[in-house]
Amino acid sequence: LSTLEARATDPDFRQRWWAAKQKNKQRLADYILATTGIQVSADAMFDVQVKRIHEYKRQLMNILAVIYRYHCLKQMTPAQRTKELPRVVIFAGKAAAGYWVAKQVIKLINSVAEVINSDEEIGDILKVVFIPDYSVTAAENIIPASDISQHISTAGTEASGTSNMKFVLNGGIILGTVDGANIEIGEEVGEEQIFFFGCLAHEVADFRHYLRFHQPKPDAALQAAFDMIQANTFGDAHLFQPLIDAVLRGGDVYLLSVDFPSYIEAHKAVEAAYRQHDEWITKSILSVARMAKFSSDRSIQEYAEEVWNIEPAPVSGQSV
Repeated sequence: LSTLEARATDPDFRQRWWAAKQKNKQRLADYILATTGIQVSADAMFDVQVKRIHEYKRQLMNILAVIYRYHCLKQMTPAQRTKELPRVVIFAGKAAAGYWVAKQVIKLINSVAEVINSDEEIGDILKVVFIPDYSVTAAENIIPASDISQHISTAGTEASGTSNMKFVLNGGIILGTVDGANIEIGEEVGEEQIFFFGCLAHEVADFRHYLRFHQPKPDAALQAAFDMIQANTFGDAHLFQPLIDAVLRGGDVYLLSVDFPSYIEAHKAVEAAYRQHDEWITKSILSVARMAKFSSDRSIQEYAEEVWNIEPAPVSGQSV
């Protein structure tokens, strides 16, 4: 993989790299249409969060940011909206059968998608998709098509994670917290190729302690998202009130209110970078070229030497 870095400035290679990404995006757009009936443009930025639905993985923060983006778009004139970067926000993943909160998050995502996708004023500027029945087949369509992938767990809660590795190896850029394998990936690809935000693991305990005994007013962006939900914009607000209460009155265990302002700023940085087409292609190529550390060969070799204390054994030419 590392040999790719020398080709990062080759015009022909860069053109073919971008063409391959666009081909994968069109394939995903076709898959989305076939599985959900939602039509999306492969020319938009594909913003993907695919993982098990869980509070600590914070799909809720993602959809709240989508709601805030929708709120901002609705405040603009048609002329202003034409200057916005088109974005397709893609969710996929499954929740445990008895995990009520996770299922409420899925419900909220789909309710938001239904409203936004049918809003003719918004059109292709913002689309929201929840791909059902996540599987290997779905992953094969989704992962190669991402422009940005989100790995936004509360700092200190993700043991490692491997989906971020898969996305980066397929030329996607990470938007994420300083948590899990994001940290190692950032060390390898360089912080210019990753968009970090949020509090750090050593700060989490103090934030949780403070929020357990105080109810600070959420920042304006987060409050705007809550207001849209509570105004029944996405259906019966009572269905989603427990999700809001968990943030405002339940101690905000996963620190959505703490990280939301920097999360919104990180999204702005992503959009600014994506508009710089040539620089974005460079980021994509360098990210892949610098991911050799995460090969299974290196991992098994390290386990053999440091954990299992075993030596390689030659294999004869005879079949076994």
